[in-house]
Amino acid sequence: MKNKPAYSIDSVDHALRLAILLRHEGPLRVAEVAERLGVARSTAHRLLAMLVYRDFAEQGADRRYLAGPVLRRPTDVEPVAQLRAAAVPHLEELVGRAGETVNLMILLGDQARFVATVECAAVLRVGDREGRMLPAHLASGGRALLAHRTDDELQALYAESDVDLDALRRGLRQIRRQGFAVNNQGTEAGVTAVGRVIFRAPGTAIAAVSLAMPTARYKRARLPEWAGELARTAARIEEDLVSMAQDWPPQLTTAP
Repeated sequence: MKNKPAYSIDSVDHALRLAILLRHEGPLRVAEVAERLGVARSTAHRLLAMLVYRDFAEQGADRRYLAGPVLRRPTDVEPVAQLRAAAVPHLEELVGRAGETVNLMILLGDQARFVATVECAAVLRVGDREGRMLPAHLASGGRALLAHRTDDELQALYAESDVDLDALRRGLRQIRRQGFAVNNQGTEAGVTAVGRVIFRAPGTAIAAVSLAMPTARYKRARLPEWAGELARTAARIEEDLVSMAQDWPPQLTTAP
């Protein structure tokens, strides 16, 4: 679990977060950058100007900013922005029903990357995880996604690691049977999460949605209720993705 440095430099943090946004979600307008980073438009404009100067960003003919040569690769086509657009309204509804923080994540290799967070209003709550990466075999959404990988893909991901692959496979089989995964303080003490996959097509898991809560509020007896809420949310996101007719690239559907 990574903690924010005690003497963090906000401007550097904003620039790095912006680079991540452009790399995975661009193109973006100045107003959209300001909203996502929680800064003034003038600040967003200065950050973009510096990234353009260093070739981390460039401005298109429509005045939107996109990843520059430093961040861009020929095969980059990750439609995370479309995924967020389909998911966030349903994540907000789930927060209202469940009263806990909700996350959206994708699988990047052996890491789960949080691409959206909607926080609940409780004073004691799990905070914003957007942009964070956690080991996929520990995070609830990551485990839910790994449960739909083939044995060959799992072997490629973990053969050279210290992860107990046999134990992981046993746990993933159970997750496939029950339809959800639980991370009970596996990534952070005092935090428990329940995750479920989102499918682009039958058998093609592209993302995961999770409910994250302080462990003090986690009750095993409520698992069926939470699993049902996650299932309903995932189904609604899947319906919206179908209506978007988005052609998903290999990065979101297969392990690298």
